[in-house]
Amino acid sequence: MERARDSNLQNTGKQVQEQRTQSTAIVKVQEQSIKIEPTVGGQFLRKLFQIIFYIQLFLVSILVIVLLIRGLIFARSFHPKKWYPPLLVSVASAGIVSFVWQSITFRSPSNAIRYAFWFAPLLTCALGVLHVLIGSPLSLAAGTIAIVSGVIQSLYACWVNSRFDYASKILAVSTSVPPDQTTVFVIVSIITCLAYSSFLVAGIGGATATGTGLDVVFIVVILLSFTWSMQVIKNMLYVTISRVRYMTFACGVDTNTRSAFRDTVKHLVGSVCIGSAFVPVIGTIRGSARAVNLVAGDHDEFLFSCADCYSGFGSTLITYGNRWGFVHVGVYNKGFIQASADIWEMFKRAELITLIDSDLTGVFCFLSGVAVGSICGIIGGTWELIVHKSYATEVSIYAFLIGYFMCRIALAWKQASVTAYYVAYAENPQSARFDATIPVRLEQLHRFQV
Repeated sequence: MERARDSNLQNTGKQVQEQRTQSTAIVKVQEQSIKIEPTVGGQFLRKLFQIIFYIQLFLVSILVIVLLIRGLIFARSFHPKKWYPPLLVSVASAGIVSFVWQSITFRSPSNAIRYAFWFAPLLTCALGVLHVLIGSPLSLAAGTIAIVSGVIQSLYACWVNSRFDYASKILAVSTSVPPDQTTVFVIVSIITCLAYSSFLVAGIGGATATGTGLDVVFIVVILLSFTWSMQVIKNMLYVTISRVRYMTFACGVDTNTRSAFRDTVKHLVGSVCIGSAFVPVIGTIRGSARAVNLVAGDHDEFLFSCADCYSGFGSTLITYGNRWGFVHVGVYNKGFIQASADIWEMFKRAELITLIDSDLTGVFCFLSGVAVGSICGIIGGTWELIVHKSYATEVSIYAFLIGYFMCRIALAWKQASVTAYYVAYAENPQSARFDATIPVRLEQLHRFQV
């Protein structure tokens, strides 16, 4: 009996050793996979988007400088001392509040989720009330939209209240041990955004100084460039952290974050630019499709058929463009579209689509951005309402956008960690590195559906 037991122990030890060897081999293959060359078509598309991104950065930078100089020389009724300080203070506030908020989220995920769902609607409504007090036609429209949005957020928070516990657990388990130098990367990203936002604000101020119809077009162009650039910065951090966390969850290996970021900058900027352009649009379409489908119900046959068609369209789009694809972009150097399709198919095989659709991590990050953006909008708008009312609406809107994106960038590493956890679980649900968080939730969802 003792010999048999010793033999079993030896066999078990050999199996463990073999598993470790295989795991090490997988790690080496995945670490080297970043050097694999993509297809000719995929490589061309990456390079095209990368070139377009850098060209628009260059052209917008020139535009901002020209607008600033022109505004300072030719504008007579513009008051820089009343326009710039409130907006720049709002930009600085965005950086500070965003960093503090991501620290709170790390230390207490459960409270952070509840605070986001509770305070985002209140702050959004407060911003709306501020715009109503400003009283201009544009501010009244913005205020109405903000108040209606706040009410919708409140109703949504009540509807998903039962999901808070699971959202807290999945956020805690996936971010309990952050990658090395995460704080450094977050701080550098926020500082980069602060500098870039302040630079663009200077150009917007120059366009506001002259205030022609063409200047309105220039401001729209600057805001579109700002939106894409912020998305790219966020997703560069997203790809880097998701790769590092995937290696931890899938293989039990800690990857150097700085090396992963260097690979992202060197090889993956094109794929990140593609994803940054398409994911927000596709996500908005699919989210609106799900909302329309929910509102339409099955009472009216015509409405139901239209909603079902729109929902099918959104579901098709999400297959080829979703944030989960960023994980395989970073780990395997896949093209963004291929990575999105592969991961979505993997989710279907693992029967995780329902769980993915009900996950609140993305909504939490969105509402956090809305809350921080509202705080910044209230700061800038209130200041301008006191010193120069005619600037209050636009300053408040610009401050809101900057605060929103700043917070999304600060929280990118957390969302990337959760994403990597789901992807690693879908590839190997039986791995001992995962606890019962996902299986228990799947069982709950199954009981609810039955």
